Amino acid sequence: MKTHNYEVHHMHNVYYPFADREEWKLAKFLSDNLNQGQITQFLKLLWKCRNHWHIQSAQQMFTFMDALPKGPKWRCMTIHTEALEVMQHIFGNSIFANNVEFDPYEIKVNREREYSEWMSCSRAHKIQDQLPPGATIVPIVLASEKTPITHQSGALEMHPMFLTTANIRSDIRIKATMHAWSCIAYMPIPQFVCHPDFCSLLQARVWHWCVDIMCENLKIAAATGTSMVDLSSHLRYAFTPLVAYTANLPKQQMIACLCQCVDPWKVQQFQEEAKALYLSGWCKEVLGADELDSRFRRQHKSIGTRHFAQGVSHVQQMTGREHRNIQRTIVATIAGVADPGFTQAICALINFIYQAQSPTFTPSSITAMTSSLAEFHHLKGAIINAEACRGTTGPIEHFDIPKLELLSSFARVIPNIGAPIQFTTKTSERMLITHCKSPFVCTSHQRASFTQQIVRFLDREDTARQFDLYALLHSKTLSLNNLIDNEFEEVVDIDPAFSWIARVTPEDITRFHGPHPIRNYFLKGLLSEDSTVAFHVTVSSDLADKSPNLLAQLYQLPSFPDQLRSFIEHVNGPGPHFQTCLLKVWNKFCLQLHSDLRPCLVMPSQQVQAYPPSQAYPLGNCDVVLLRTQNDDQVVVGQVQMVFGLSTRGSTLPPELAEPLLYIQLFEVISRPQDDPVVMMYRVRRRFKTRPDGTQARLGIIVPLVDVTHAIELIPEYGERVNCDVTSATSLELYDTFYLNSFSDKEWYHSLHTDFW
Repeated sequence: MKTHNYEVHHMHNVYYPFADREEWKLAKFLSDNLNQGQITQFLKLLWKCRNHWHIQSAQQMFTFMDALPKGPKWRCMTIHTEALEVMQHIFGNSIFANNVEFDPYEIKVNREREYSEWMSCSRAHKIQDQLPPGATIVPIVLASEKTPITHQSGALEMHPMFLTTANIRSDIRIKATMHAWSCIAYMPIPQFVCHPDFCSLLQARVWHWCVDIMCENLKIAAATGTSMVDLSSHLRYAFTPLVAYTANLPKQQMIACLCQCVDPWKVQQFQEEAKALYLSGWCKEVLGADELDSRFRRQHKSIGTRHFAQGVSHVQQMTGREHRNIQRTIVATIAGVADPGFTQAICALINFIYQAQSPTFTPSSITAMTSSLAEFHHLKGAIINAEACRGTTGPIEHFDIPKLELLSSFARVIPNIGAPIQFTTKTSERMLITHCKSPFVCTSHQRASFTQQIVRFLDREDTARQFDLYALLHSKTLSLNNLIDNEFEEVVDIDPAFSWIARVTPEDITRFHGPHPIRNYFLKGLLSEDSTVAFHVTVSSDLADKSPNLLAQLYQLPSFPDQLRSFIEHVNGPGPHFQTCLLKVWNKFCLQLHSDLRPCLVMPSQQVQAYPPSQAYPLGNCDVVLLRTQNDDQVVVGQVQMVFGLSTRGSTLPPELAEPLLYIQLFEVISRPQDDPVVMMYRVRRRFKTRPDGTQARLGIIVPLVDVTHAIELIPEYGERVNCDVTSATSLELYDTFYLNSFSDKEWYHSLHTDFW
């Protein structure tokens, strides 16, 4: 058999040694989703395109994949790996060309220094001052998690370790799907024949030993420097200090290990020093699990909020999304049943959590964050008094909690390393899915070669992703230096496999395709008067050419026809024109904002619903919005009951009537955050008007769609006990008084609905 000459063949076929793109995509699919035995069975099937398939066996398919050009190779040897090689690959990856920083800098806002990216902080300047002239800092960020490696059998677990550099902007690094991180090793978790109490300590010692050997070249480069080619093909004299290691509390304790005060090989003494407390949730202890679950089950499933159908105490896996939804609603949920001091303590802690997740800080914002934490410590006695701080044996009368102690260090470390959110462990948890998918199923007789199988699989996975990018650019004659080209956008639109490229390109790209499509409606959608909000309504309507009277019956809004007539006369003057108009109706629209803290970034759109009464929602399914006013201090809240527009039918409408309109029912503010220091939220209630017959009806008005500024959520004021007859489908209709999910400070209020969540 003749040796394959890859360089010659790929000039005629970019997908060589595969026959064409279709054969490559099928081979990649089989490799990603089936094991070798399943692939062999698949190849024996008689399927329609079988005659055009040149590969006859799984072994041949993997041989072809192994012939593709490679990046840094995975190795299988006696604990010897090249983490520096992986760092050089990331540092020179042109995908991130528009999102890197090489030099420390300072930003001042209103004469206050701003801390955000690692390069903007004090430690970057201190390290740079110690380096030779012209040297570049390549700050190393590591992360690790524990994960099973085998499926169905084998029961093997390892610690994958991930690596990236703080040269890449944090909003890119924080998303695992952007592939700014690389998995550099799988650290073993060996089983020891010893007393069970000491197994985990010995496993931690093996982990430390592996990391020490694996990072040997990185440590040398941190001390003496090394040559690296950056993403612009410039050679740099680089130093690689370790600036952060992201891990959850158990991993932090494993890493710290108390080695400075206790010899880790004195296992029993070390174990006594390293014990930690584990405590249960405070709010569950005060309200009781049933009452807390009942309140969460009955909350309206509104914009951006996941509905806890079984309550919160039954959630199997608490991800970042679940944490977000609980934090957004927990204070209003427990208000009225918990002691005011307890509620205020929880409110102060939630305030701190929100403030600590900001992507940028100044001395003033650090002081505000510290004040929130100090307020919690001042009030935390109410949690002790309520016996809500509990361990496995009952109430605990202290707050010696490692995680709580960690919060006090935020104010000190932010000026040195930047915003803590860039080092969130949610990224490494997500990378167990995006970077560590393993289809291996091994039996005892396969165990001897299992490590070699892992290495081959990891090599193929990395090679396949790099080859996908190469083949895309080569076949479409595209360049990484011009990723906003329309042709590239069309290719990405067709093939979601390349979505991670689009998400790290300049902000003015039209469409971004990820697990949830994100479109930039500021380019082609409706814009508010000041261009701060973009709207999108689908081209086709859900209902077309319907009379106002018919829609009033369908939506159960008897005053709608009169309101519409008054609105048209106000805009167009009295007269018969448009008085007998027909309407088109949509059941939802999308609203999009720029990031409040990073104005150049477009945030994901939010969907606002306005469905008529139905079997599932007997009172309708309608979301709540904030409306624009002339006075910035005035808060106008409305529930969107209908999204509609006038049908032209050959007529020309005035501009005020040509764009979509909303029929909303209003709320009035009955207290502001400063009026209630316990909950620190707006309280609103429905507005009513008196009919001629003396009965009460909800007050509704018609406004232009572009008058909306934010999509928000309302949380019912439950009182001491929740109404068990209320469901999530009816809670927004059967309660009249609500908490508005916001904070008193306007900047944090905007951030709540954009940047953080």
